[in-house]
Amino acid sequence: MIAIDTNILVHAHRRDASLHDQAMAAVKTLAEARAPWAICYHSLVEFYAVATRRGLWGTPSTPAEAVSQIQAWRESPSLRILHDSDACLDALHELALASVAAGGMIHDARIAACCIVSGIDELWTIDRDFSRFPQLRFRNPLSA
Repeated sequence: MIAIDTNILVHAHRRDASLHDQAMAAVKTLAEARAPWAICYHSLVEFYAVATRRGLWGTPSTPAEAVSQIQAWRESPSLRILHDSDACLDALHELALASVAAGGMIHDARIAACCIVSGIDELWTIDRDFSRFPQLRFRNPLSA
């Protein structure tokens, strides 16, 4: 199963994002397929925060727009929302110690832990920081 990272969700949603067209096509392909795909609950929360963040965008998404986008993704019958568990917390501790994750990097470690525990085959992301977690296969589907 493929999981989608926050950054691809943001690019898919924000028409003014540099990789909007590619990200929109990638997410649409997964959402319309029969095969299950996933988004970590944490990534949905991060998506909301980034999409509505003042100063990051000329005109940020409104809270209603962000919630509407999340609802649209949730309507995909093949989508699985991944939730944290006790096992995720244990995996997070291991990843954080092994990668020396500190500060904001802990959010990536949390997503990686959730994906690993949930049996995700591949995380789609444009963030190369996930290379710090060799237990999780990741790739950038938006690169040429």
